[in-house]
Amino acid sequence: MADQTRSRLSHQEVWQRWKENKDADARNTLIELYLPLVDYVSSRMAAGLPKNVTKDDLVSNGSMGLIDAIEKFDYRRGLQFETYASWRIRGAIIDGLRQGDWVPRSVRDKAKKMEDAYAVLEQKLLRSASDDEICAYLNISEKDFQQMLQEVAVAAVFSLEDPIRDEESETRLTLLVDDKAINPESKVHETYLKDSLKIGIEKLTAKERIVVSLFYYEDLSLSEIAEVMSLSPSRISQLHSKAILRLRGALSKHREQLLYNG
Repeated sequence: MADQTRSRLSHQEVWQRWKENKDADARNTLIELYLPLVDYVSSRMAAGLPKNVTKDDLVSNGSMGLIDAIEKFDYRRGLQFETYASWRIRGAIIDGLRQGDWVPRSVRDKAKKMEDAYAVLEQKLLRSASDDEICAYLNISEKDFQQMLQEVAVAAVFSLEDPIRDEESETRLTLLVDDKAINPESKVHETYLKDSLKIGIEKLTAKERIVVSLFYYEDLSLSEIAEVMSLSPSRISQLHSKAILRLRGALSKHREQLLYNG
């Protein structure tokens, strides 16, 4: 306990030297201290990405996010830096992936078709749409449906990281995970968005809800979730993809309502 207290005090001193004195050595110490966080976040994200995306690329982009977090973090507020930095690191990695445009246009189009199918059917049925119902709506076979799920799985990795509105940086996932992330100026929009997320989550199947909970709340990787649920990683990936498509469908309806009411 005493060691932990001394460690916290020493970290506080380093933050103070950096923020108040702009001590470059203190800044470098902080980067070295929290660099393992970049490796951790990169490893989790790499699990669901194509093989052509290397972990080194993720670490490189994530390191820029860590540096940005160290530059902007206010240690005097008493917040936990690891939580703040994780979001910055993840955001920097996602920005790098977007700039690389590694998801083909055809895959994005398929994801949008499936998202729209879930939105339309679940609004009509007022329950979760089954795989058979989605197949019938899209006029495709079960085999083609499974293939589409495999293809859009990579696009679902950061689908909840998209901005709520094009001109803003706040994402859907910040609302799903952290209530403190609310921007007072758009609180009304975000209240409706949370309601949409709640409805969307309620429409997920039991297994999909478990995957979402373990991935976004318990911070487990898809491989770890596979072990917990005694399912194959590919099956977990499919469940994650379907859950995200359902949630995006619910959120797309929310966006339409905002535009209509605006």
